Amino acid sequence: MVETPRETWITGIGIVSCLGEGPDAHWQALDAGKANVESAAFAPYIIHPLTPVNFDTQIPKKGDQRQMEPWQRIGTYAAGLALDSAGAKGKAELLGRMDMIVAAGGGERDLSADSGILSGLPKASQHERFLNERLMGDLRPTLFLAQLSNLLAGNISIVHGVTGSSRTFMGEEGAGADSVRIAFARIRSGQSDIALVGGAQNSERKEMLLLYEFAQYNLTKEFRPVWARHAHPGFALGSMGAFLVLESRSHAEGRGAKPLARLAGVVNARSDRKPGDVAATLGRLWDEIAPARGKGGAVISGATGVEPATSEERTFLGAHPEFAVRATGTHIGHGVEPQFAMNIALAAIAVQRGALFASQDATGFERAADGALEQAVVTGVGHWRGEGLALVEKID
Repeated sequence: MVETPRETWITGIGIVSCLGEGPDAHWQALDAGKANVESAAFAPYIIHPLTPVNFDTQIPKKGDQRQMEPWQRIGTYAAGLALDSAGAKGKAELLGRMDMIVAAGGGERDLSADSGILSGLPKASQHERFLNERLMGDLRPTLFLAQLSNLLAGNISIVHGVTGSSRTFMGEEGAGADSVRIAFARIRSGQSDIALVGGAQNSERKEMLLLYEFAQYNLTKEFRPVWARHAHPGFALGSMGAFLVLESRSHAEGRGAKPLARLAGVVNARSDRKPGDVAATLGRLWDEIAPARGKGGAVISGATGVEPATSEERTFLGAHPEFAVRATGTHIGHGVEPQFAMNIALAAIAVQRGALFASQDATGFERAADGALEQAVVTGVGHWRGEGLALVEKID
């Protein structure tokens, strides 16, 4: 008999970022207040580069690695870590019915081809002909195929054998929240027993920085913690991969899997972003997930540092002083699509330990946590669109 609604457990976590890989490395780095920042390589733009990774440990075939772009390698690697964490790696029967939902951006550009076209186009006598000839001659079919957003899910299937249903969502931060929400809803309703959900981002890309600079979203020149960026707003993009294994309680118990935390609610929205919209939307979503008042609580915030969204989120969170806030963007940067899954993973790590990592916020907004941590609300407010909340609870 199917439970209605079914309890959803987090049974696997696979994370890699500028702070390292895995739960222990992230906890230790966060509690020590680390924020690995690169300000010279892409000056004046500030990024959080990926920690050195031995991709061979999760992607053993060099041929598989070569046909992936960096963001796909990062994601496939993180997915492997999550499957290992859940005790699902190499179990063909389980992987064959494991669903997968990936939040992904577009593929990476061939910068040498782009540069050659842009340099030659002004000198060409026939612009249209020159452009067509260069595009046909310079862009390899394999490059185009590698740029398809659903190739991350395809590579995870090939490398790790996850061959249940597969979905890929695009749409920046909103895609990240929606991927987790739908995986959660399918498990809760009985449509799925176990799912792999997450995404990846390679932020060490000149064309990505250029794209966001058109709207002046990038943090430049001087690094500041998220809550201290009001006078000079912007996000510092972060390279990261984050995947979760979500599972119904009955299914996990049936295979002897141990829970890391309970995912008790996931909600999202897309407001118009008129003045006050972010705070109003967060208020409605907060009521929908209904965190228990009186329990030790924290907010793991995905605030970007972009204005006015960050200030509106801060105002809203200030109305809930019983929840100690931590903005992870200060430490790992902003990963866009995988940020929501990453922050759920960090929330699960915290509630499993019953403690919140130390604050490095000099503005005084992030206070010390009171008592043992039993629940954490994860926020995701996109730099331009997309809002989401998740409720993560400790399992005794």
